[in-house]
Amino acid sequence: MKRKLVWLFDLDNTLHDAGHAIFPAINRNMNALIARVLEAEAKPSHAEAVNQMRVAYWQRYGATLLGMMRHHAIRSEDFLRDAHEFSDLTQMIRAERGTSYLLRRLPGRKILLTNAPAGYSRDVVRHLGLHKHFADHVPIESMVVHRQLRPKPSPWLFRRLLASQGLSPRRCVLVEDSLENLKSARTLGIRTVWLTGYTRGTRRRPAFVDVKVKSLNQLARQRRKLGAG
Repeated sequence: MKRKLVWLFDLDNTLHDAGHAIFPAINRNMNALIARVLEAEAKPSHAEAVNQMRVAYWQRYGATLLGMMRHHAIRSEDFLRDAHEFSDLTQMIRAERGTSYLLRRLPGRKILLTNAPAGYSRDVVRHLGLHKHFADHVPIESMVVHRQLRPKPSPWLFRRLLASQGLSPRRCVLVEDSLENLKSARTLGIRTVWLTGYTRGTRRRPAFVDVKVKSLNQLARQRRKLGAG
């Protein structure tokens, strides 16, 4: 009997349009925190310096948080709390219509695998009515390997996830908007879906992407390409 797939779903810009309002708010929150840190260190804290640091750490480590922890002794819980402080999160969420129905059309177990913190990611999926589809939820706080925080795209994270869940990589499909995360997962044999509907300026499908789709609706229709019935 053919075994069903295990779907590893990213959250932001995959299951909802974080670029609409949430990412801009997070960036403002991060910038405010970085500016305070730079001021305390007697370093330039103007907008250009702050933006440059935030982007540089994100590009180098895969998450601005890691750069702030390693170079400025910022506690992860403080950074995540401040970065995800919103006046009314529910009013900022935008998503494809029928997302819950579309997830139900994908046969197999589903795991939410997100570099976002637990409280925020739980609130978003509950607001969208998606929590009932996920057998497990792996937020950034849980991405600790050998006592080090290892968020996506760390291959250490993917290895630990496969081992802890007893999964074969060929049974797993990572659905993401981030090419860096997809590339890392593909090196371990995990199948990859690049969902581009909420991403600006996308390009051709790279070789490490098995399926490129614009929406969950399109993924549901093309699921057989991944071996899903």
